[in-house]
Amino acid sequence: MRLRFNRLTGILILCAMVALACDASSLPNDVMTAFPLTATPVRSADIPTVPVAAGTLQDIPMQVGYGARGSFYEIYFTDPFNPDSSRDEGGPDVPLVQSIDNARVSIDIAAYSMSLRSVRDALLRAQKRGVQVRMVMESTNMTDTVPKKLIEAGIPIIGDNRPGLMHDKFIVIDRSEVWGGSMNYTTPGTYEDNNNLIHIKSSKVAEDYTVEFEEMFKRDFFGPDVIAKTPYPHLTIDGIPMEIYFSPDDGVAKRIVELLRGAQQSITFMAYSFTAGDFGKIISQKAKEGLKINGVMEEEQVKSNKGTQFTYFDRASLPVYKDGNPGQMHHKVFIIDDKIVIAGSYNFSFSAETQNDENVMIFFDPQIASQYLAEFARVDAEAQK
Repeated sequence: MRLRFNRLTGILILCAMVALACDASSLPNDVMTAFPLTATPVRSADIPTVPVAAGTLQDIPMQVGYGARGSFYEIYFTDPFNPDSSRDEGGPDVPLVQSIDNARVSIDIAAYSMSLRSVRDALLRAQKRGVQVRMVMESTNMTDTVPKKLIEAGIPIIGDNRPGLMHDKFIVIDRSEVWGGSMNYTTPGTYEDNNNLIHIKSSKVAEDYTVEFEEMFKRDFFGPDVIAKTPYPHLTIDGIPMEIYFSPDDGVAKRIVELLRGAQQSITFMAYSFTAGDFGKIISQKAKEGLKINGVMEEEQVKSNKGTQFTYFDRASLPVYKDGNPGQMHHKVFIIDDKIVIAGSYNFSFSAETQNDENVMIFFDPQIASQYLAEFARVDAEAQK
């Protein structure tokens, strides 16, 4: 009887866990916050697991990088100037890997490129314990070592096979949390380049990204083929308004133009590629109106891009500088009036708007903005002036 009871108990517990994961969308945000799927800290001694109240932030100690936690989100920044970055460990991939290791049902990945062995190994571990792992990628990067290893292990990877780029960098875990931002899942992207990585615990945001993922994975819709049907493009979580956009289908440029035009005090930006003339014209006009403008742009892109807006900013003597990182200044971020943040994979370019698969998160919150302003200060301190 004891043996039968234990087996039955185990089956019931397993069923309950699967049901919880599959029905995460039915949980209110306060429940999802109080019982996050990734409750185990990166370092139990350093990072408390006590839920964070809405409107407050906790620093996340990291060996290489910077992190902060709010009630439903975590924001990480790489630290390429840290001497320990040369060891290729202890960066933002550590909490990402931990989330993958905590996955119980599914992992969906849209990756422009992937070379991080830590992520590779975590995905292989997830597959071995029965988690469904699926990927879409930029086709030209599928022959790299890590994707080939994943394919050999039986993980399905669908390439875009389009002239434009599958430029997304997001991961959906258990349909209840999303990792996004500008960071490619590569060693240079994590340890040599300036990047941001955003972790959102929300079943609704996860549904937005799952719908986008399945358009690519199941329907082979990439680039201009995609359709606009994001379930929750506007939502509020713990009092913080958010907007979610995917390109080319959602008109990202139009929304960014609206927000830039609405700036009242300042526009701060970090741009890997900036050739969008409509954005540049608004910034130049706002500078004439007396708004505070600050920017840093990737030096290599300034030199190689046709139509780079750096030329016009420089002629207008605006405090916009080329970066000083030997790696890439890979952010794609606008901070408006110190309270609105636009971030994601979307470069400020015609290709990002019309051809590439991209995603953007917009936050309306001064504390989130403060984290990006702190990152700007770090990037700006190393810029060429």
